[in-house]
Amino acid sequence: MNDAEYQLLARAAATCHMSVAGFLARAALSAARDLGRTAADIAGEREMLHELFALRRHLGQLGNNLNQVAKALNSGADAPQAEAVLAAVQRAAKRVDAFTQHHLDDRTAG
Repeated sequence: MNDAEYQLLARAAATCHMSVAGFLARAALSAARDLGRTAADIAGEREMLHELFALRRHLGQLGNNLNQVAKALNSGADAPQAEAVLAAVQRAAKRVDAFTQHHLDDRTAG
C-alpha cells in the first residue's frame, strides 16, 4: 500500500476511534462474512466513504469560517466575507442533500 492509501486507512480508523490494525481486521472479517459482495459493491462503498470524509473536512472548514464571522460581528467589527461564507454553507448543505439522495436512490434501486 502506498502512503496515500495508508493515510486514508488511518483517517478512517481514527474516525471510527479504532487503531489501523483493528480497522483492517474488522473490514477483513466483514468482507469474509459476505463473500457474495461484488467488487462494484465494495468500490461503491469506498467512493461513498471518500465523499463522506471529504464532506466532513469541508464542513469543518466552513464551521471555522462561520465562527470567525460570528466572532467579528459579535465584537462590532465588519465581516465582509459573511455573505461568501453563508453562500458556501448553503452550497455544502446542497451537496450533502444531493449525496444523501443519490445514496438513498441507489439503495432503493438495488
